[in-house]
Order: sequence, then structure tokens, then C-alpha cells
Amino acid sequence: METRFGAVKAREGRRASPPSPLVEIGKKSAAGAHSGEVVLLADRVSKSFAGVKALQDVDFDLRRGEVHALMGENGAGKSTLMKILAGVHTDYQGAILVEGCTASFTGVRDAENAGIAIIHQELNLVPELSVADNIFLGREPLIGGMLIDGRRMVRAAERLLQRLGVTIAAESRVAELRVGEQQLVEIAKALSLNARILIMDEPTSALSSSECGTLFKIVRQLASEGVAIIYTSHRIEEVLDLADRVTVLRDGRRVVTASIGELSRGAIISAMVGRDMIASDRGTVAQNGAIVLSVSDLTLDTLGPHGWKRTLHGISFELRRGEVLGIGGLLGAGRTEILESIFGVARGWRGGEIAIDGVAVEIGSPADAYRLGVALVSEDRKERGLHLTASICDNIALPSISAMSRFGLRAFAAERALAAEMVRRLSVRCTGISQQAAALSGGNQQKVVIGKWLATEPRILLLDEPTRGIDIGAKQEIYRLIFDLAAQGLGIVVVTSELPELLLLSDRILVMCEGRQTGILSRESATQEAVMRLAAPGMAAWAQETAS
Repeated sequence: METRFGAVKAREGRRASPPSPLVEIGKKSAAGAHSGEVVLLADRVSKSFAGVKALQDVDFDLRRGEVHALMGENGAGKSTLMKILAGVHTDYQGAILVEGCTASFTGVRDAENAGIAIIHQELNLVPELSVADNIFLGREPLIGGMLIDGRRMVRAAERLLQRLGVTIAAESRVAELRVGEQQLVEIAKALSLNARILIMDEPTSALSSSECGTLFKIVRQLASEGVAIIYTSHRIEEVLDLADRVTVLRDGRRVVTASIGELSRGAIISAMVGRDMIASDRGTVAQNGAIVLSVSDLTLDTLGPHGWKRTLHGISFELRRGEVLGIGGLLGAGRTEILESIFGVARGWRGGEIAIDGVAVEIGSPADAYRLGVALVSEDRKERGLHLTASICDNIALPSISAMSRFGLRAFAAERALAAEMVRRLSVRCTGISQQAAALSGGNQQKVVIGKWLATEPRILLLDEPTRGIDIGAKQEIYRLIFDLAAQGLGIVVVTSELPELLLLSDRILVMCEGRQTGILSRESATQEAVMRLAAPGMAAWAQETAS
């Protein structure tokens, strides 16, 4: 007997039973571990692009009701494997089986018909359409086969959103939703396809901590209903918290598949990069450096939809030569605003005093900061850090063009020499300094952003989320670079949302809550619990009472 969805050949394959009623939200999935039923199998899958092996003899299995994390550096083969399973890539070697059926998808629609849906990192929604329109786009219920049945579509969308336990209105315009809410619309869209297998590609990369928490609850809920989930992420802590099993790919090969309880954070990193994770042994050396930056009673007033409000309240700290000062806190605590105020790009009215090498300074623009030896690597490298269509050489040389120019003419030879030196120094993986920045991986793009500011020979380096969106191998390289720069005497301020990273990098940690400074922790006293206690809502009021 043969059953077809696209070009799928069945071997007595049976379809998944309807989802069971919702169980308690917030518990780790266990259905897959209990049933052990394999719903998706990749058997010795290989894929090449222009003769280069992206995957080589990869085995992978997914069980009903489990969250199976797929991890690896950029270029390890994760995206290629996901796209094969989702019907994006149709030319490959090996076999894919779905619920016992050998599948040969001719496109994404075949995979969807087989119960497989993928949610890409870059959300695939139409901003100007409603939530319901997006969920059923291209599959709208019709009246008489001609007119869209809007009421029926809205009711169906409401049922899907209710199933997820979210309060988004089905008739809301997607453009008006937060990124986290848009992510939930994508999940509802996948459920509208009756997906029994859900592939999630870096779903938390642009989410706040609270939005991540909501997403995790829904992932666990779906798993408890029997949905099998492939979950890719660079964030090891969330994988350790969420996944039932982990598969690690490296250089196109499967390195390990194991239950989450069998792997430590260090073991996962070692499997991904082929070496042990970096550790900091800098001790208290940085505490002896001269004070290079001091900030006293820094305030920032910004204009919002409801008028002026105070975003920063009396921030004060010192940064020593050779020190890495971390700034921790929840999203919206004011961390980025501190860096932007120091660099002269914060929007609003700034108060307080900034001193460099003990001398009070006025920084009203990036040009002022540049002249004083201050550099800022911004949070969004693609929007504010790079000219993606320009070459590596042009990007690195940009802040230094004026200094290298002679009689108003660009010194192209000097620019090329500078770019080549930075590419060598930072180990940027590229075809050459003429390569377009857009063609680089995220980690190498970040190195170019850092390189263009290091080329200005700063004394103070401000880093805002320096490892966001890059793989663990690239992160390790950025960590080593930060330690090397501190050893050379730079004063470095780092903002990061990843607590283990904050603890690893920082000699001291300034913690923010709701625009107020709630404490400064030494390396010896800093723990995840200590940082989170100071960052928790309510600490801002306590800090204000203490100050008064």
C-alpha cells in the first residue's frame, strides 16, 4: 500500500493521533521520553554545495513529544539539515522517514502536508495584515469557493491563540505587535497546518527575558501535547533548561547525541568547537590600574509618547586601565543608554559629569568621543555597526579616513594596510579585504566592527552585546580578544544579557534596574543569583530609598 504527501512512500506508516488535551504548563516535556516513538528520522544524510560538503552521513532522530536541541557553530550544518527536513533543500543523499514513511519532499508544501513546519529566525509575516490574515495566508476559508470567510478565519485564529494561552487579538495588525508576540503568531501559523513536527530556528534571538519565558512555557505545552520539536539555539543555558536531548554538529558531521542530563555546559561547548571553553584567570590584576574613565551622577531624560521621562537616575562608577567592567540588568534597565550617553549618541538631555584621565570632558557626538579615545561597538551591528554593501576594507577604514587623508584625498594604500592588519590581528575569516561585509558570518562581521574601532587606537572600549547572534566558537574568540585588549591596558565596559558571559568577562559588575544603579559586585562576590537579585523589579525603589 502507498500513501502520498508530495512524493512520500509509506511502509505501513500511521498518522499521528490528534493532540491530547492541554496539561499543566511549565513542566519539562516528557511525552517523547515516555513513548520513545520516533516520528522523524534522518538516515546518513549528506549534502554538498558547489562540491563543498555541508553535511556528511548525518543521523538524527526525533521522538514524539520531545524537545530535541540541535546545536553547532555557524557552518556546522544545522541550517542545511533543518532545510532538508522542512523541504527547502530537495537534492541530497540519504533518507528521511516521517512516522515510518520514506519521504522525498519536492518542496515546503510537501513537508507541511507531512506535518512538518519550520519557524525561521527571520520571521515570515506580512506586517500590514492582521494576525488572522497571516496565520491563514494562502489558505483562507472561502464562501462558495470565491469570497474569503473573514469571520470564520478570525474564529479559527482565536482558537489557535487560545490553545497557546496568549491574549493577542486575532484582528490586530502584526506591525503593532512586539517581536515576541510575532513569534507566537508564527507558532499559531504552524499549528494551523496541523504540524506534528515543529522546527524552531533561534527563536529567542530577538526576545526579552519575559518573552523568552512565555515562549518556553508554550514549547513545553506543545511537547506535552505530543508535538515533536527541533530547537536550535546558541544559548546553552536555555537548551539545558528546555531540551530533552541534544545533538551537536561540527563541520557537517554529527559529533554527539545525548540526553540533556548526560551533558554539562562545558561538554556541549567542547563538542561544538572541538576544544575546552575559555576560562578567565585574570585575578585582581586590573584593580591596580589608573582610573581612565569616571562617571558621576549621570542622568538622561528622553522624550516618549507621554512626554519627558528620566531614563537614567544618578549613575556613578569608575573604570580602570586594563579593567573589564560589566553592566548587567534586565531588558530596558538602561544599560545601553549608559554606553550611548558616554559616547554622545543618546537621544535626550544628559546630566552629570564624565571625566577621562581625571579631566572633565564634554562628549556631544561620536566625533568628540573619537578624539578623546572612546569607541562604541553598538548592539545592532547590521543597522548601526556596518555598511553591509561596502567592503571589509571600507568598513574598517571608515572611522580613520580623516586621520589618514592627506590634503583632502583618501590614502587608499594606508587604508588597505590598516584593514589587512586588522583582519590578521582579529583572525577574520574572509576571502580578502575586498569581500563585502554582508557575505561574512555573524561572528566575522562582529570582528570587523570591533576592528574598525580598534584601528582608532582607543583608550576606552564600550561593547554593547558583543556576542549577540554569533555561535559559540566565535564567542570564544571574542572573549579571548577582550581579555587580550584588557591586558594591553584598554578600559573596557561590556553590556551583555547572558549572565554566564557577564560573570566570565567582568572584573566588576554594575547592576541596573529600571534606570537606577542597584549595586556594584566584585568578581569574588558576583554570582548569577546575586546579579538577578539586584536586577529584579523593585530593586530600583530600594536603591532610591538607600540613596536618600
